[in-house]
Amino acid sequence: MKCPFCGSDNTRVIDSRPAEDNTSIRRRRLCDVCDKRFTTYEKVESIPLIVTKKDNNREQYDRAKIEAGVLRACHKRPISVEQINELVDEVETEIFNMEEKEISSTRIGEIVMDKIKNLDSVAYVRFASVYREFKDVNTFMSELKKMLER
Repeated sequence: MKCPFCGSDNTRVIDSRPAEDNTSIRRRRLCDVCDKRFTTYEKVESIPLIVTKKDNNREQYDRAKIEAGVLRACHKRPISVEQINELVDEVETEIFNMEEKEISSTRIGEIVMDKIKNLDSVAYVRFASVYREFKDVNTFMSELKKMLER
């Protein structure tokens, strides 16, 4: 493992334990050249998941896209990075527990909306407005009414 500080290949593991979600191993490493410490995570490599987009294109699953969407929805909201990471972890766990080789982007969006609804109502409306591609104010208002009825 290369040191992120000096680029040396000469690093060693000084501590290893399960990560909080119990799906990965957290390793503390020490660089023998610059004596700096850093953390790495080791996850089980799984079969690549293919996402079917609305235009029927297919691409490999990318966690960063979910993170980016949730981050945009939570911008300037009182939501911590830990809460966002936890939400994305929950979405990812649900997706991979389906044990399917392909999943539609629509299904992923529905899962994210279901999770983000419990986190913050403003973030939910923001995410829904982009995900559901509201064409006018009336469709936006009908989604708000649905949320207020809950």
